[in-house]
Amino acid sequence: MASDTEKETGLVFHPMQQFEVSPLFGDGPVHWYTPTNVTLWMAIAVLAITALMVLGTRGRAIVPNRLQSVAELAYGMIHKMVEDVAGKDGLKYFPYIMTLFMFIVFGNMLGLLPKSFTVTSHVAVTGVLALAVFISVTTIGFLKNGTAFLGLFWVTSAPLVLRPVLALIELISYFVRPVSHSVRLAGNMMAGHAVIKVFAGFSAIAVISPLSILAVTAMFGLELLVAFIQAYVFTILTCVYLKDALHPSH
Repeated sequence: MASDTEKETGLVFHPMQQFEVSPLFGDGPVHWYTPTNVTLWMAIAVLAITALMVLGTRGRAIVPNRLQSVAELAYGMIHKMVEDVAGKDGLKYFPYIMTLFMFIVFGNMLGLLPKSFTVTSHVAVTGVLALAVFISVTTIGFLKNGTAFLGLFWVTSAPLVLRPVLALIELISYFVRPVSHSVRLAGNMMAGHAVIKVFAGFSAIAVISPLSILAVTAMFGLELLVAFIQAYVFTILTCVYLKDALHPSH
């Protein structure tokens, strides 16, 4: 329990409390079927994406409005990313990759709203997304290439004596992909939000309040950029993994 001195100075704040999963109704334990704040904000993200893409493309005007411009910009950017990284063969998987990007970027951005919850700050969420990518590209790799997909781990350009060692390294690196893929996103989102909370906690102290507000403003602007960049990084890595599945030979 915080002491009276801590309460008087206004230094009692819990930067990690914002990441706690809590039920929407009541204060009971959280089970797998319990509606939580995570459930709520994931649903809000899905509704926001649907509204943007439906309303933004409904008119299809020659001179687009703001919603249509944003929708077309997102579509064009991800379409070009998939084509450039995975090749034309990868375009058949564009809808999945587009959906993945939109969910992550909206999850990141909505988490910056006051009283919101950043769903992408939890490995339980990003881990499912990364595992889905891992299973999907592995399945695609074997279905498209058969056992030739294992050529991804056999570096033919290396000297023969080194190939078994490199194959082991490639194999370990491959299975670590979902871990690094998910932890990178969750870690970046959690760290930025925690720093904002720490700076905001010092705003109650009159002496350093102006500096605290300035720091929060700067961090908020940085987090807007990070929210987009992390969604972009997650998506482009998905395209890279898809390219490996479609063209496994070194």
